[in-house]
Amino acid sequence: MDTITNFPTLDISEFWPSQDAGNNLLYHEIIGERHIEKPHKHDFFLFMLFEEGSGTHSIDFIDHRVAGRQLHLLFPEQIHKWELQKNTHAHQLMISRSIFETLANSLRFSLILYQNYPVINLSAEAFQDILYEFKQIKNELAKPDILWEIVLSRTRLIALMISREAETIFNNHTVYQTKPLLFKYRSLIDAHYKAEKLVAFYADQLNISANYLNILCKRYFNVSATALIHERLILEAKRILLTTEKPIKVIAFDLGFYDVAYFSKFFKKHTQITPHAFREQ
Repeated sequence: MDTITNFPTLDISEFWPSQDAGNNLLYHEIIGERHIEKPHKHDFFLFMLFEEGSGTHSIDFIDHRVAGRQLHLLFPEQIHKWELQKNTHAHQLMISRSIFETLANSLRFSLILYQNYPVINLSAEAFQDILYEFKQIKNELAKPDILWEIVLSRTRLIALMISREAETIFNNHTVYQTKPLLFKYRSLIDAHYKAEKLVAFYADQLNISANYLNILCKRYFNVSATALIHERLILEAKRILLTTEKPIKVIAFDLGFYDVAYFSKFFKKHTQITPHAFREQ
């Protein structure tokens, strides 16, 4: 992965073709220094377990410090890059969308929560349990006659153990437990942000006033309700700029802006840089 210099959306079939990918689930081990200088995205899910390591893993433009006994989760369309240092030892499971759909229920919580908190620091016991399952999957995939039922069952077990570890994080760091309405708002934004940019639309869907929705966002997120919509638009704009060669005019239209000059002004207001300059940096 770290040797690829062109950064389209990478398909799982492009990785390690010598490994049987008939079920679209691949294992890979990383030992030593690795660098991805330019961000890219995948069309598959990634579970990455660090035995040890240091450096930085950037997911959707947020830098996460790498350490031992960590699990990193990466979802399709998320932008990522990393700079992993020489002491790195990690295990990866690459899981196609079709296979992941059979595992999603084992994660137990909404996928939005895992995307918001993609790095999980594991207890010593949980780390050893999950590492054991990773290694058993590695061993099974190395056999001449792979029993995919075993591989998938162990992957579901990993997802369940991730959920148990993530529960504490979600309870401690999210307001969604006490204000599920805000979780619904974030979900609605993900579904409609390209077409609907006014808070009134989302408030109507939630059967509350726009003013009350704004009060909740300011109280629990310290930003306005409008800012969350804009945040999602900027994230998607960055993703498209870095992973496609689409003209900025086309990107603006795809995101629901019918005036490219207004889109450029909007982007610069939120990033202090123009779309063109962001793409070229």
